[in-house]
Amino acid sequence: MRLKDHPVLDFKFEEKKKVSFIFNGETLYGYEGEPIAAALHDNGVRVLRRSPKLNRDRGIFCAIGKCSSCLMNVNGIPNIKTCVEPLKEGDIVKYQDKKGNIRGD
Repeated sequence: MRLKDHPVLDFKFEEKKKVSFIFNGETLYGYEGEPIAAALHDNGVRVLRRSPKLNRDRGIFCAIGKCSSCLMNVNGIPNIKTCVEPLKEGDIVKYQDKKGNIRGD
């Protein structure tokens, strides 16, 4: 699922250190410093939260930290925008409800 080099430009993406993190109790892997949402996407996680009113699935939308589609609980802190939050070794990432409480999915 990852690009190793750019499809048009003569450019190769720098390989970073592979790290483990916990997502809803499951150990997953990503690359240090990449956005948490990107690491989740690479691991097959497409739903990051659900809409507050109609409970519809939400995934990566803006990828620049301007919307609320990627809010999750990271290391016990609610409402972290995972599209811009860098991944670190041992991060604990969980779904949350509309009030920021941990959700049990």
